[in-house]
Amino acid sequence: MNRKELTPDSSPQAAFGARLRSSREARGWTQDELAERMGYSSTHISAVETARKPPTLRFSRSADRTFGTEGTADTFERQWREIRHGSLLEGFPEYVGHEGRAAEIRLYEVGVVPGLLQTSEYASVIVGSAVKRGAITPDQADERMSLVAERQAALIRTPPPLVFVVLDESCLRRPIGSSVVMDAQLARLIEFAELPTTVLQVAPFEMGERRPFTLPITVLTLPDRSLMSYAESAQRGHLERESTSVLPILTAYHQLQADAYSQAASVTMISQLRKGIP
Repeated sequence: MNRKELTPDSSPQAAFGARLRSSREARGWTQDELAERMGYSSTHISAVETARKPPTLRFSRSADRTFGTEGTADTFERQWREIRHGSLLEGFPEYVGHEGRAAEIRLYEVGVVPGLLQTSEYASVIVGSAVKRGAITPDQADERMSLVAERQAALIRTPPPLVFVVLDESCLRRPIGSSVVMDAQLARLIEFAELPTTVLQVAPFEMGERRPFTLPITVLTLPDRSLMSYAESAQRGHLERESTSVLPILTAYHQLQADAYSQAASVTMISQLRKGIP
């Protein structure tokens, strides 16, 4: 039998294949046996192991079920997302995987409307600007646009997650694109606030020092009711799962909500901005 030697360091796809093979061999399974367990052909398993065929989301989740890695910190799905979204900030693809399954999502954003609430035109202006600055390539811009759509689609699942969003006032007042783009984005925020599973609030500038966060933060409540927070630095995104670290962030988020405008007052403010009222 010809056994192709793998070079996992050559690419993320090769690393995925090498891990699949080592996990299979650690259990003493043949490719035929793994194929039967995962619902694929042995030819397909061989092609993924040797990086001749890229894994898919469905394949990765099947591997996690088969090898018992679902819900762990190092899933096959996480590796797939790093392959799929390799140009993104380190740590963010893993976060997106958790976000797509979360029962509750709590967001606080500064300066820009968060991706989950962006219109395609608003998102396009942001990624287009990054291309002009040379920060990303046109292909990477397409990838990011696809990710925005993918993340928003994950919110329309059954049952949908509860989504709590607090926007710093700067998110509303910072112009992104034309007035038409901004008006449509503000209209989208009002539509979001009207959904039965969402809460939208604005943290006004007048909160001043009472604002507990200076940077964007996300807190996820997963289906098993465990908590996870996500925040970004200039170099990478950081996931925190330890309750001793996440609970103080959740407490600060509740304090933020208490001091922010109510949803009704927030919607009124957004409506006034659409009409040009300062």
